[in-house]
Amino acid sequence: MGDIDRAFIVEPEHRPKSSTIEVEEIPVIDLSGETKQLASEIGNACRNWGFFQVINHGVPLELRNRVEKVAKTFFNLPIEEKRKVKRDEVNFTGYHDKEHTKNVRDWKEVFDMLIQEPTILPASPDPDDEEITTYTNKWPEYPPEFRETCQEYSRETEKLAFKLLELISLSLGLPASRLSDYFKDQTSMLRFNYYPPCPSPELALGVGRHRDGGALTVLAQDDVGGLQIKRQSDGEWIPVKPIPNAYIINIADSLQVWSNDLYVSAEHRVVVNSKRERFSIPYFFFPSHYAAVKPLEELVNDQNPAKYKEYNWGKYYVNRTGSNYKKLNAENVQIDHFKTSG
Repeated sequence: MGDIDRAFIVEPEHRPKSSTIEVEEIPVIDLSGETKQLASEIGNACRNWGFFQVINHGVPLELRNRVEKVAKTFFNLPIEEKRKVKRDEVNFTGYHDKEHTKNVRDWKEVFDMLIQEPTILPASPDPDDEEITTYTNKWPEYPPEFRETCQEYSRETEKLAFKLLELISLSLGLPASRLSDYFKDQTSMLRFNYYPPCPSPELALGVGRHRDGGALTVLAQDDVGGLQIKRQSDGEWIPVKPIPNAYIINIADSLQVWSNDLYVSAEHRVVVNSKRERFSIPYFFFPSHYAAVKPLEELVNDQNPAKYKEYNWGKYYVNRTGSNYKKLNAENVQIDHFKTSG
């Protein structure tokens, strides 16, 4: 079965197919435009794709170059050095190289850091357990500029995430600030992804098919490519072509629920290749741990009843987080589990 450990091998029906089909691109939105027009364009992208790219977004290119350099420098360190800041059972931040998606090991290494320090989350997914846990980041000694660069970059990406949240609110016919209160004590996370060349790219995935759990994701990717999204109309996997200095934005599960299925949290995955390493940096924009996620009352009426039952973001997150780090006998929780029966 190729030259890779069986833990990485994806079931045959989910393996990547080599395709040369020319496909339409996901929407590219210029954020220097007029607010009303931007809200309209973003609304269309959220309905039809769940993904779009943004340009003229306000994050300085010089800062993005610096954070990409820091990420590459860290992943190039000896494994013994990287494991000094290894994720453990107590604290999920830091370095990790054994992440699982759909119970199959991903062909990648990651470094995770929290945006707010400290970040508070429930101690367990048990709905009756009221205990909370406080998390802080693990920072590597090398490169020495790692922490400062990551914190500076996070502040700029956070501004972009809030701007997008306001435009999404407007696109739903709601006030710009309608969703902001859900993020007062955000549990957001910045991640560095490193995908080494894979000797059997037809058998493995950098990240298996999944949907993001939070509100939205702001992704910086390099010029190698590899991200694919599942097209709503026919279920085909569509490659997202890298645009220099653009960000890829995707709607995540919480926003699908808040919008009562008006907007879609699209399934996506990452394919790998045998020749070039790939780096990407997602900013996962997550609500406060106490946030209640349910369809917004302004979007629900007799003709369009709520499609989801309420759930607590923190409990949902902790449940999903636990299953990403090791192989489990059951698939982790999804928003479909909260669908109403009507």
